[in-house]
Amino acid sequence: MIQKTEIEMLRDQRLVYRAVKRAGDIVLSALGLALLSPLLLITAALIWLEDHGTVIFCQERNGLNGEPFRMYKFRTMVPNADALRSAMERYNELDGPAFKMKRDPRVTKIGAFLRKTSIDELPQLVNILRGEMSLVGPRPLPTYETAKCTAYQKQRLLVKPGLTCYWQISGRNDVSFDEWIEMDLEYIRNAGVATDIAILFKTARAVLTGRGAY
Repeated sequence: MIQKTEIEMLRDQRLVYRAVKRAGDIVLSALGLALLSPLLLITAALIWLEDHGTVIFCQERNGLNGEPFRMYKFRTMVPNADALRSAMERYNELDGPAFKMKRDPRVTKIGAFLRKTSIDELPQLVNILRGEMSLVGPRPLPTYETAKCTAYQKQRLLVKPGLTCYWQISGRNDVSFDEWIEMDLEYIRNAGVATDIAILFKTARAVLTGRGAY
């Protein structure tokens, strides 16, 4: 009987993991959309009532192997936020190519609440169901921010991006960009069913405390 090499065994384990991960993504994202539909509808109504603008914000981000896709979020900023972005660059409070600002004047009143509670991210369940994202994986950056990353930093694109990750449960915007990258690479090295489940449970706690969210 031919014995499998260590590399073949690792490959098979990865194939099983990816299959289990995808199955879990489909079941949990579909279940989440069904159970959370009342919350999604109420949120959409509140966003529209505030300024009668669009409810869903779509932005091109980089997915697995850098492949671009349109990521969905509830809109948390004024309708012309993108046009105002260049004027806000000097106020960036995060090192590296990513932009974060604690008191961004473009954020609406309802948007501030949605960000604090992470409700704004729930439309990404659609991205997960479509296979563009996973429940757990490095957070996808906008394409214009990814373009500024180094080859080392772009290693985070070796796996499918996720709704939550180590960064999400470790302080989020209180973490430097270099630390964020190292967390993503650590996840890629240690990815597995047990790791994903642990991150999902810790995400629930992080959302409840709102640590690092703005």
